Formats: sequence, structure tokens, C-alpha cells
Amino acid sequence: MAPAGELHVSCRWAASGSSHDAGMTTIERDNATQPDLVAVKGRQQQTWSAGDYAIVGATLQIVGEELCEAADLRPGHQVLDVATGNGGTAIAAARRFCEVTGADYVPALLDQARQRAQAERFAITFDEADAEDLPYADASFDTVLSTFGVMFTADQARAAGELLRVCRPGGTIALANWMPDGFIGRLFKTIGAHNPPPAGVASPALWGTEAHLRHLFGDGITDLQAVRRTFNFRYRSAEHFVDVFRTYYGPMRKTYEALDDSRRDALTTDLHALLTEMSTSSEHLIIPSAYLEVVATRSGAR
Repeated sequence: MAPAGELHVSCRWAASGSSHDAGMTTIERDNATQPDLVAVKGRQQQTWSAGDYAIVGATLQIVGEELCEAADLRPGHQVLDVATGNGGTAIAAARRFCEVTGADYVPALLDQARQRAQAERFAITFDEADAEDLPYADASFDTVLSTFGVMFTADQARAAGELLRVCRPGGTIALANWMPDGFIGRLFKTIGAHNPPPAGVASPALWGTEAHLRHLFGDGITDLQAVRRTFNFRYRSAEHFVDVFRTYYGPMRKTYEALDDSRRDALTTDLHALLTEMSTSSEHLIIPSAYLEVVATRSGAR
């Protein structure tokens, strides 16, 4: 998952227009809103390095396990987990006796992933690597995975191209991506209302739509199966959720740091309202959040 000042890292949920825009040609408008993706990526890396994402990431473990089942992993398969974070999905693949590599560009998260793998006695290789420029040869892996990771890249087309490039022909690309109409989509819309993102950065929520994925992968795949699934966020209360996320989740932490006291209070109020509205429990906080589970087949002969 990523902040307001930095929120462009994670979402551009809606286009905005102005009278100035109306007087511009299409080319002028496109140039005016073209983001500096290198700068975006730098801020993005700082965001994910803030706090301690493992506190949140560990709660998502079941998604990685289910993704590995959907991908039908087999013992001995060469598997890459892109944007592995604290290694949850990589470890899930290792539990299925695959040969696993995890890649991420946040060194602190990789250190935590290595510690987790060592504690569970799995021999997983973890590499510091950019999802938009993976340091692996073409067709290196039988299966390429990503759980709420590659969807947050700055250059979506480049990242999709890298997933295709390192996957062998006939291999599998399996992704879990938050959907725009689910809880996480609404969460980032709430944040963006208090600290809007700059123009021109594509929303990561697009990865949670089948049409956009088919556009990104194009003829690089021969088949794509997309299933809407639900992950339940479970916390003691709305206050507990906000406290955990603003302390440990880099995007939320950076958002709060970007606001003054009154705006922080206003954001907290709106977050509590959203959490209370979406919770299915009156005793604790239980919020179903929709995500798209995607399994695609790399084109080309086996």
C-alpha cells in the first residue's frame, strides 16, 4: 500500500479540471501534468521506509497464502515475489517447496524478510531491486507474484513489462491488487481530500481493474483470470486502526506529518467516520476490503 504530499505515490483517484485546463491544447495539458517519475519514485521509497510496514504487512499474510494457491505453485518452481515487503508472499511460496526470490527497494523491509525466513528456516534469496528495473535475465521464473506491491509503482507500464520479461513463456503472473471501490480505495480518497496528490500520476487502484491489467499486459499474456476477493481488516476499534496506521504505515505516517494540527484533527475525524461506517462489527473494528486476485499466463511456447 502509500501519502498526501506523498499521496501521489499511491493514488490519483479522480481527474480534476479547471478553466485554465479548458484553454489548453491536449498536448499542452499532457505536458503540464506529466509527472517526474524519477522524483516520484524517490519520494515513494522514502515513504515506504518510514514507520514499520511489517506491522501492517504481517496482518495480510492470508492474502499471500491464497495467492500462492491460486497460482497453483508446484515444488521446485522458480518463483519471484516482486515488492515483497517483509516477505509474506515469498514465505508462502517457500512453504510450497518452491525456489523463491523476493525483491524490494526498501532495505529495512528486506532485513525483516530475511529474519522471518530464517526464523522459519526457509532458504529464500532477498534482493534489493526496483520493480521497474528487475536485475534478472529474461524468462528466469516460472511464476511471478506480487501482493499489494507492484500496483504502487510510479511507471505502471514499465513495471508490467518487467513482470512479463522475467516470467518464462507459459509461466504464471499472479497478483493481489486493491480495488478502487473497496475500503482501501475509499481510505485513500479520504486522505486525498485533505492533501490532494499532484496531477498526472496514474492511480495504483487501476491495477485492481481487469480492463487496465489487460491493457498493461497486452499480447504478453494469453489468458487472464480475475476474481474479486475480500480481506478483513481486524482491529480493536477505529482509534486503534488510526493509531497503528499513523505510527507504522509509511503512507499514513507521511500524510500526518504533512498536515498542521487542525488538518490532522480533521483527517482523523473523517477516518473515524469512514471506519465506523464500513465496520461490520459494533464491538470491534472489522472491515471487509475488496481486492482483485489475478492469475495470468505468459504468452509464448513452453
